[in-house]
Amino acid sequence: MADVKKVVLAYSGGLDTSVILKWLQDTYNCEVVTFTADLGQGEEVEPARAKAKAMGVEEIYIDDLREEFVRDFVFPMFRANTVYEGEYLLGTSIARPLIAKRLIEIANETGADAISHGATGKGNDQVRFELGAYALKPGVKVIAPWREWDLLSREKLMDYAAKHEIPIERHGKKKSPYSMDANLLHISYEGGVLEDTWTEHEEDMWRWTKSPEAAPDTPTYIELTYRKGDIVAIDGKSMTPAEVLTYLNRVGGENGIGRLDIVENRYVGMKSRGCYETPGGTIMLKGHRAIESITLDREVAHLKDELMPKYASLIYNGYWWSPERSMLQQMIDASQVNVNGVVRLKLYKGNVIVTGRKSDDSLFDANIATFEDDAGAYDQADAGGFIKLNALRMRIAANKGRTQF
Repeated sequence: MADVKKVVLAYSGGLDTSVILKWLQDTYNCEVVTFTADLGQGEEVEPARAKAKAMGVEEIYIDDLREEFVRDFVFPMFRANTVYEGEYLLGTSIARPLIAKRLIEIANETGADAISHGATGKGNDQVRFELGAYALKPGVKVIAPWREWDLLSREKLMDYAAKHEIPIERHGKKKSPYSMDANLLHISYEGGVLEDTWTEHEEDMWRWTKSPEAAPDTPTYIELTYRKGDIVAIDGKSMTPAEVLTYLNRVGGENGIGRLDIVENRYVGMKSRGCYETPGGTIMLKGHRAIESITLDREVAHLKDELMPKYASLIYNGYWWSPERSMLQQMIDASQVNVNGVVRLKLYKGNVIVTGRKSDDSLFDANIATFEDDAGAYDQADAGGFIKLNALRMRIAANKGRTQF
């Protein structure tokens, strides 16, 4: 421990990271630099400054990363229509590589020997933070207190805080029974009653979304303008990436969109139940697939769909900074050059319904696709030879008396 003189701590100002701050100071006898990221979690981050100062921290970083988060992480991920295990839109996963990147940048700026985080030894986040850190600074030392100390319960953390006079803010309202993580893409909920997979989630748990039953009886229509696979305007109004997601979260939440209750497979080997609110992301996914449906070549679209589960696993498991994710991203981005146009969506009681799509780069040709007279644009007689050639191997097998499996 003597070789650790300065540590950069990912610091929220809550119980866990406040205890970690003091524990690092005492256990490693080192200087601690705190880093607090504003990723659009909806809570004030500035109070973390006062808390860190009260604990003797001199170098305090509080960064507004909302635009970078959506522009450089969320949008690239949605170009791939990324979904983990068929449902999860990776709201927590996609935030971790940005936090790891900034931790390393601050370590380099301040001459720190190590970084530290508050992820537990049971979860995915420890993997995501540390894989990112090692990819960006191979020789960095990572301190993960949850893998070192014996403060393995909330009671022990509270006792430690009281003993060392660590300022812990106590709210008048009852503390949420859930372990929660929030950013501009989603809120996640774990623990509490959710640890019984048969118990229904509680209605008062949700923070961003109305229940579909309580959503308006009149649908909301919106138009999303795409340029190279990214949303650049809503209802004709130009917006930055963070403004896009903020707006879609609001309008989606009002219409009961984006709730999810799943059991997922963690990278460390266990199954975990989580509930998620991702209203804006749910709308983005539907809209992006709609604009791709008229602008992407068939085989390009199908290849993207085949690659997507691998891409999703890389993000979920913490490999954002890996060469294979970078390679896949270049392929995905190349496919988006002509993904331009407008999608019209109807939002209604938890549903996102596509009602229109148009593009100057559309590959949809009404003259060919029509059920009316196409004036020779398509010779239907050609289909006979096409079908026979595609049936050739099956015809040969049938003539040989081969039976089907």
